[in-house]
Amino acid sequence: MACIVSEWQQQTEMLVSVIADLLAGCRHVAVGAQSPVPGTAALLARHESGGALRVSVLDTERHSSFTNGACELFDCAAEGRIDAFFLSGGQIDGQANINLVGAGPYPAADVRWPGSFGSAFLYFLVPRVILFREEHSPRVFVEKVDFISAPGTSPPGVYRPGGPHALVTPLGLFHFDRARARFRLASVHPGHTVEEIVAQTGFDFDREPAPAATPAPAESRRAFMRDVVRDEVAGIYPRFAARFLE
Repeated sequence: MACIVSEWQQQTEMLVSVIADLLAGCRHVAVGAQSPVPGTAALLARHESGGALRVSVLDTERHSSFTNGACELFDCAAEGRIDAFFLSGGQIDGQANINLVGAGPYPAADVRWPGSFGSAFLYFLVPRVILFREEHSPRVFVEKVDFISAPGTSPPGVYRPGGPHALVTPLGLFHFDRARARFRLASVHPGHTVEEIVAQTGFDFDREPAPAATPAPAESRRAFMRDVVRDEVAGIYPRFAARFLE
């Protein structure tokens, strides 16, 4: 009997595939404990690298050699031993500033989020920070964030080997031009349009007259992805894995 793949799973497979491609050439990728889609992508990329890519998933035993949690992550980043990391935000603007504090006039915010934690530290030091958000709407992608938890760019003379590399959403893939401090639409995911992305994005971005379409993952990659989720991801993100494999 043919497997019926839900719309959610098709979208998730697309996002995992896009992120896995963005990790090409990395030596060490770190992933947060609450990041199932980036985590799946990192583990998929590790398998496809033949084990050359090291993946550290925080707060796990099987997929992390850290013995002191985030403290070691920060040490590794400061020493240049983390090539890629993932950040998100309640708000993200066109200069890749992220807001993890709250919406509305600070400090009397209308909505409060968990807080900035070490986002600014990692944003400055990890060379390939991939921004990821599963909601693509004007309330998330704003012209200017209400509070800057971590800035996307820094003035000349500021030591900053790290910063934003790309933005991945359910609608498309953006690359970030640090020199111009602007996003550029790299590709549009299947089933979506440039017009939809423009309407759902609160900031301006660069794009070609006819941006490329994001290639769908090959069936062999989809099958490999499901094996990764079944064998490894289920032990880290069980609820995500259960929905992915249903």
